[in-house]
Amino acid sequence: MLPQNHQASLDGTGLTIGIVCSRFNQSVCQALLDACLAELARLGVARDDILVVSVPGALEIPYALSRLADAAAYDALIALGAVIRGETYHFEVVSNETARGIQQVVLEWGVPVANAVLTTNTDEQAEVRASVKGAEAAQVAVEMGCLGQALAQIDPDDESSNDPF
Repeated sequence: MLPQNHQASLDGTGLTIGIVCSRFNQSVCQALLDACLAELARLGVARDDILVVSVPGALEIPYALSRLADAAAYDALIALGAVIRGETYHFEVVSNETARGIQQVVLEWGVPVANAVLTTNTDEQAEVRASVKGAEAAQVAVEMGCLGQALAQIDPDDESSNDPF
């Protein structure tokens, strides 16, 4: 007997997506959001199935993600932000704690989060990466949202339903 194999899907039809976007480093974050929304549309996610929440900075992203996850209304979430290195240790604190908080949401709530919080050394690096990473975040969210739906079909008590793929 061959092992089961899940084929990745990038068909976002019917998925609900929550996006949390930081306003700090506004031009970079807006480019992330624009690219993300364009890619979600290309992948078939309906505009009415997307909620965008704005927060002041990267450290506030996990809180908003947690509240969206608590609502249990989303197949996947997306975190968008930009932390650009400065002259102090603050960069490391914000980068590390934001990443930790995002991962905590994933583990506590069981909802996938595509992490597109850029951590770069310069403004220029962030600007170059923004459109690519925004689109990639949409792709990750759709793929993981589809995977979550497939895995939800598994009934541990019914051996005949153990193949949702």
